[in-house]
Amino acid sequence: MKTWFHSWRAAIRIARRDAWRSKGRSALVLAMIALPILGVSALDLTYRSSELSPAERVDRTIGAADARFTDPGVGGVPVFQDPPGEMSTPAKDYEDEPWPSGSTDVTGVIPAGSTVLTDSEASAKLTTTHGLLLTEVRELKASDPIARGIMPLLEGRYPEKDDEVMATSHFLESSGLSVGSTLSARNFDRPYRIVGSYELPDSLNTDQVNALPGAFLAPYGKAVEKAGLPTPQVSVSYLVRHPGGFTWNTVKEINTKGVTVVSRAVLLDPPAKSEVPLFQKDGFGGYESSPGADAAALASLATVVGLAILEICLLAGPAFAVGARRSRRQLGLVGANGGARSHIRAIVLSGGLVIGVAAAVTGIVLALLLTLALQPVLEEAMGQRFGAFDIRPLELLGIALLAVLTGLLAAIVPAFTASRQTVLASLTGRRGIRRSSRVLPLIGLAALLLGGAVALFGSMVSEQVTLVAAGSALAELGVVAMTPALVGLFGRTGRWLPLSPRLALRDAVRNRGRTAPAVAAVLAAVAGTVAVSTYMASREAQNRAAYEATLPYGVAAAFVQEEGGRDVPAVREALQRNFPVDVRADVDRVSVGKPGCAPWGEGAGCGRYEVVVPPANECPLNATAPGGGNPAEQYTPEQRRKMLTDDWRCKESPSSGMWISDGGLVIGDAKLLQILGIDDPATVKALADGKIVAFNRALVDRNGTVGIKQITDIPAADKAAEQGRPAPGRISSLPAYQVPGDKKSYGVQVLMTPATAKAAGLSTVPMGVYASTDRLPDGEQRQKLDSDLAKLGSNVELHLEEGFVNENGIILLSLAIFAGLVTIGAAGIATGLAQADAEADLKTLAAVGAPPRVRRTLSGFQCGVVATMGVVLGSAAGLLPAVGLRLTEERDQLRWYEQNIAEGWSADTTPPDVPIVIPWETLAGLLVAVPLGAALLAALVTRSRGALARRAAT
Repeated sequence: MKTWFHSWRAAIRIARRDAWRSKGRSALVLAMIALPILGVSALDLTYRSSELSPAERVDRTIGAADARFTDPGVGGVPVFQDPPGEMSTPAKDYEDEPWPSGSTDVTGVIPAGSTVLTDSEASAKLTTTHGLLLTEVRELKASDPIARGIMPLLEGRYPEKDDEVMATSHFLESSGLSVGSTLSARNFDRPYRIVGSYELPDSLNTDQVNALPGAFLAPYGKAVEKAGLPTPQVSVSYLVRHPGGFTWNTVKEINTKGVTVVSRAVLLDPPAKSEVPLFQKDGFGGYESSPGADAAALASLATVVGLAILEICLLAGPAFAVGARRSRRQLGLVGANGGARSHIRAIVLSGGLVIGVAAAVTGIVLALLLTLALQPVLEEAMGQRFGAFDIRPLELLGIALLAVLTGLLAAIVPAFTASRQTVLASLTGRRGIRRSSRVLPLIGLAALLLGGAVALFGSMVSEQVTLVAAGSALAELGVVAMTPALVGLFGRTGRWLPLSPRLALRDAVRNRGRTAPAVAAVLAAVAGTVAVSTYMASREAQNRAAYEATLPYGVAAAFVQEEGGRDVPAVREALQRNFPVDVRADVDRVSVGKPGCAPWGEGAGCGRYEVVVPPANECPLNATAPGGGNPAEQYTPEQRRKMLTDDWRCKESPSSGMWISDGGLVIGDAKLLQILGIDDPATVKALADGKIVAFNRALVDRNGTVGIKQITDIPAADKAAEQGRPAPGRISSLPAYQVPGDKKSYGVQVLMTPATAKAAGLSTVPMGVYASTDRLPDGEQRQKLDSDLAKLGSNVELHLEEGFVNENGIILLSLAIFAGLVTIGAAGIATGLAQADAEADLKTLAAVGAPPRVRRTLSGFQCGVVATMGVVLGSAAGLLPAVGLRLTEERDQLRWYEQNIAEGWSADTTPPDVPIVIPWETLAGLLVAVPLGAALLAALVTRSRGALARRAAT
């Protein structure tokens, strides 16, 4: 043991001295290992620091209270909840009964003697320097000790009067306001002064304003209701402080009264899963992943880490090999003085150990410093404040060991190669005869064949993506193992090359220990790039073929469904002002109840409407069945398939498209027909004659009319829907004109003029605008429109049809650039090592009269040869995983398509098309531009003349 310790101690000292002498090479290897360690360590520190402890989470959720009581809205029936209070459901199963709904009196459940703080929240459009901004308004006495930690004060003070508020820093930034400014709300002119700013530690990007309880929401609701608009929905919870807190048993007892509880005691000491009734119900047993999924995730992580280590080892290995070759005389002296081959291996391995330890220390220290320095930036990007800066020593130690392991693995092949040199060859500087291993290529070929078979099996038989990935990784490792033999095959092409490329290729083949790792490193990077590029190009082709336009090309549409279309005129003018509009068509919608009601009929005095589908026109697979249930279940798969293909009622209508309004009913004029590309004169005439224009054949009954049902009793309509009966309401039947052919109407199924709607007794409100353009608006015009719409503070649905847009182009370009940089880097490393290793050959060339440019061109071709071999092999290896994944997706989509047809779920009878597309532009850049660029760059940075000196005889 003592001899072993002293020998390794001496080896480490020698390695440390050699690393210090060769600072450039050492720094290069250190950087390659330290950069991934820096990234992983910073990711670990960021994740752990952002992961809150139970105590920190409790403080941000309920402050200093013992619990938060909330009404789940199920009418006070007993409920089950999870310990954090994030999920709840009625304790009773309501499979055949209406789902309970309604509010309950939460204050009656709060134990006597408790201190209670009300926390209310709703939304309002507040005035800003830019216009209006939809903002959360929260009424909570933030200065109360119970609320400590929920909204930390940043500037100013807490509100003390009813006309004072404080706002989040994000709201102040978005609104252009500051502490001391005043604000008000739309439809509510009472001014409020901002006296402070705060933040929500778990939601830094939230626009929120805080007021005292009763100071804003109640008077604002009255003002909104007076303006004829629905009152905002207010969610109320109660922060409760009670002696002794609330145990899990107490929480379950409160649940029996229809109230959910977020308890401090339960969050700090959660119960076992077996003690949670919610988890015993079907569908609520937790969302833990299966052991198989965990194993697959672990295997994927191990594969990614292993491939990353392999890439670093392939890049760093030649540096250790050249270092060992430059130290061969020193290693020979060790052997001449009685050193064994194990001592030689220890010295070279110690080089990897020294660099690995230095890289680990450097990477982790830089990660600590950068994470601390960038903490505010990281918090803003994540949208939440960190908890304590959490350093996990064991995790960082594991990352450090990974760096040490990478350094040792990078040095292991050079170590065994150096130990095989005889003492005489090392002392005289002779290279001896190098023979490539005959076993390694056979192992690589076997791995390639086995990996390819596994990948094909995963894609063609089992449809397991994990098998495809594992087989592809194994096949790539096989190609890496075969690299020395493949480099030798490339050498046979040298007889047809001129002098400089022939010398470069000969040098690469004769020094495969230096060339093969660099080629393999390029291979690995290019293979990943080609695989991802091929997959993404194939997905792009599939998405392009499946793309369906939501509007005619160049047409813009904007809709506002809230507040009775109050902001629609401003939206229309903004679109007209900022876009190159050719034809504009204003459209309205039918409104049932008060003018300010939402289309879906929520709120007192509000209703909704339906475009009636005659029973004879309903698809049997979708027809409403009394008592509910799936009507398709009464048919066999063959009957469902026949209905979908032969019955016109079950086929997809050409009027389908984006959702515009209920039933696709739009109030407009002939300009809308022009914009939608419908130039049928009979259609235009029918619309002018006061008829309804119907694009969906199923909506027209046998009398040639379309029925529109106005529903004013929403609870009765909901109850009827639960029972499978038609909703009660008044039906207006209007004469209709069925548009002939399969004219695509982009979601508009029924069109009538405002005069027709008025004659039928239908109330209308503004909904939006369609506009065709002379040309697609540019970026500046779009930004101006977005700015104008943002000032309105309304939820504007804006659509602009510009055809299929490839969103992956920048990703493909980035991947190609990444692969190019790795290729140039690996080839550059190999070229630099080749020049250092072949300095004697270059001196001989100069001595026999070779022109100075030969040195430069030889360097360029050396770099180009390595890059070319790596790119060619990597391009071939990268196609396998992409093809395997696409074949897996094809089988999966085909199975889903057949199931849709068999179950009657979809009217789309077109089989899925899953193409495999080769990204020729990316491959051309990799195969031509990258090697050429690497060769030119190497030639430019190489000196034409070297120092002339005698060459020692070998």
